[in-house]
Parts: sequence; structure tokens; C-alpha cells
Amino acid sequence: MATPSYGEISRNGLWNNNPALVQLLGLCPLLAVTGTVVNAIGLGLATTVVLICSNLAVSLVRRQMPDTVRLPASVMIIATFVTCIELLMKAFTYELYLVLGIFIPLIVTNCAILGRADAFASKNPVLPSIVDGLTMGLGFTAVLITIGAVREVLGQGTLFAGMDLLLGPMAADWGFNVLSADYPGFLVAVLPPGAFLVTGLLIAAKNAIDAGIERRRSQQVKIVPGAKRVRTTGKIT
Repeated sequence: MATPSYGEISRNGLWNNNPALVQLLGLCPLLAVTGTVVNAIGLGLATTVVLICSNLAVSLVRRQMPDTVRLPASVMIIATFVTCIELLMKAFTYELYLVLGIFIPLIVTNCAILGRADAFASKNPVLPSIVDGLTMGLGFTAVLITIGAVREVLGQGTLFAGMDLLLGPMAADWGFNVLSADYPGFLVAVLPPGAFLVTGLLIAAKNAIDAGIERRRSQQVKIVPGAKRVRTTGKIT
């Protein structure tokens, strides 16, 4: 099987085969922790790092890994990197780790990561596998941040609040009020139903954009080089 080009890999990860909007994988953490932007960024970065590292490792050992043990071996590789991420977050971003809670260890069971390791990294060279992990992670993170931003603005009227949980004291003043300071908040936005609604609207928006692009392509007149217009008169029987 021919290795896809880097452009095709990037388009698939960021848009055409986005793990959150197209494959609909990893929805449990996506819906659970996207109440704010900082939570979304933290989980997105952790998932992206695990995707890159697991794709790299699986690709390196793909020729030595028989099909009978490929799946459990991939799970062990992913669990190893998730454990490393968990320990690093405990050491440097402990407060954010407490907020994200069980969803950091549950990255091990994220089907988007296991799917890329099994469907792509186990069949392709190292560099394309790294690019695949990076773009899939960035696509997943972009959706997380978008949902987190919408829910934070609607639910609390703020944006980038609590960024010091991820970046330390230097980011303590990054948060600001998008709406008025006395905004009462929209409770549904910060609850799980709000996550479902925002995710559904994003999926619908992507489908509408794709349908519009496809419609414009189908309406384009294909002109053959050297072709001439011919006027036909008379009656054909």
C-alpha cells in the first residue's frame, strides 16, 4: 500500500477525517472536560503528545510485531506514554491534573489513538506516522478548544480564565470577560447537554461546508483544451 502524501495526511487529520467531527472518536473526554478553554488545551496537548509518540513507537517496531499481538502491544505502548504524561502533569501542572481527573489515564482507551496506531502507524514509515499523529492530534485539539471556548463564553461570560493552571503565574491575567461582568451565566452551556449541543452544531457546520464545496465542484464547467463549440441545427430523427 502506497504511503499517502504529507498534504493528504494533513488534510485528513485536520479536516477530511477529523477524529472528533468525522470519525466521532474520543467523544467521552471531549464532552466531559471542555467546559473551559484551559481544560480543552490541557487535554488536547496530552492527547496530541501521546498520538505522536505512540505512532512513532508502533511504526518503529511494525516489522517485528506479528499481527496476533499487534493490538495488545499497541495498547501497552500507548499506556506507557500516557503514564509518562500523567507523571509530568502531576509534577508541573498538578492543579490542572486534578481538574481533568480520570480523563488523563483514560487517554489509553481513546479509540482515536488506538485506531491511528493500528490503521496507519503499523503500516507506514516513521515520518508519515509522526505527521499523522501530529495532524490528528491538532485536529482533535482544535475541536476541543472550539467547544471549550463556546461553552466558557456562554456559560460563564469569560475566555481564557484559569490559564495559570497550565502556564503558571505568568498567565494569571490572561482571562477576560467577553460578556458583561454581571453576566448571570447560562447553566446548560456548562453542563453535559451543552457539550452535546455545541458538538452537534460543529458537526452540522462541517457537513454544510463540505456539501457546499462539493456542490460548487459539481457545478464547475469542465473545458477540454482545444475543444470548439459547434452549433447544431435541423431536426434529428
